[in-house]
Amino acid sequence: MTAVIHFSVRPAEPADVSHIHSMIVELAVFEKLEHMVVATEELLHDGLFGTRPACEAIIGEENGEVVAFALFFHNFSTFLTKKGLYLEDLYVRQSHRGKGYGTQLLSKLAQIAVERDCGRFEWSVLDWNEPAIGFYQTMGAEIMPEWRICRVTGEALDHLARRAD
Repeated sequence: MTAVIHFSVRPAEPADVSHIHSMIVELAVFEKLEHMVVATEELLHDGLFGTRPACEAIIGEENGEVVAFALFFHNFSTFLTKKGLYLEDLYVRQSHRGKGYGTQLLSKLAQIAVERDCGRFEWSVLDWNEPAIGFYQTMGAEIMPEWRICRVTGEALDHLARRAD
């Protein structure tokens, strides 16, 4: 007899923080960026469920086991004069890939964007991650090669902030 697999998507709850944190670390290792992770469960909890949450997350569960997550927040388009939904991270544990879970998470996020009257649903992908790029394109995503992410962090951020005085 074959075991029945049930996959469901739900909003993250405070009890999910440790699962999300461990998958963030797994994602960083996959992206060869583990040296950049300074996240702690406490900081993640504050970002998701604190006094002024900065983001939201949805959880993917297979038969009650947390196997995937997507973390997102709202941004704003001046051209559209509408908020957008920005996907920061989507991760499916290695042993659960190839089952359509990423598709279900993206579809749920698109549904949230439509329900919230967002003008866009956007995310970034590393240029070397060909499997992800191909997957996103099959989902209808347009890869925008003319755009580059600009990032200021750490000492450079502090230095730039001091220039405001």
